[in-house]
Amino acid sequence: MDDRRRRFEAQVLPHLDAAYRLGRWLARSREGVEDVVQDAVLRAYRGFDGLRNPDAKAWFLTIVRNCHFSARQSPSRRWDPLPDGEVGHDSRDRDEFRDASADPEGAAMQSEEAQALRALIETLPEEFREVLVLKEFEDLSYRQIATVTGTPLGTVMSRLSRARASLRKGWLTQMGDIRAVP
Repeated sequence: MDDRRRRFEAQVLPHLDAAYRLGRWLARSREGVEDVVQDAVLRAYRGFDGLRNPDAKAWFLTIVRNCHFSARQSPSRRWDPLPDGEVGHDSRDRDEFRDASADPEGAAMQSEEAQALRALIETLPEEFREVLVLKEFEDLSYRQIATVTGTPLGTVMSRLSRARASLRKGWLTQMGDIRAVP
C-alpha cells in the first residue's frame, strides 16, 4: 500500500459513517446514498492530493453534499424514497436517540419520540435540515458547516436557528396533541 492511500484511509475514511448519515438525510433513499457516497469516496481519493485544509471531515462532507446535488440534477437517476419510518435511517441512527439504560417502557417511549423527531426533521426545508444534521448529528462547528454548505457563516447561524425554532414549534404542537388524547 502506498503512502497516499495510507494517508487517505487515515484522514478521510474515518468519516465514512458521517458521509452516510449526511447522505441519507439528503438523498432519502438507500440506493441514492450508496451511489452518492461511493461517488464521493472516488472523487475524494482523486482529489486527495489537493487537500490543503487539515479538516478532512468538512472537506469530505462537502464532496458528499456536492455529489448529492450533482446526482439530483442528473435526469438519468431516479431514487424512490423509502416508506415512512424508514426514510434514510438505519439502526445506528436510531441508537443516537436512545438511552441504553432505560427500562423497556422508557425505551419504547424514547423510540416513539425518536421516530417523531425524525419525522419532524424530514419536514424541514432541505437547507435547514442540512445544517441541523451537520451541527447536531455530526457535531461540526459553524465554520465547518459554512465550508461544507458553501454559505456565509451568518447564513448558517440563521438557518440553524430557524431549523431549531421550527423543530421546537412542531415538537410542542405534536406533544400537545399527544398529551391532549385521553
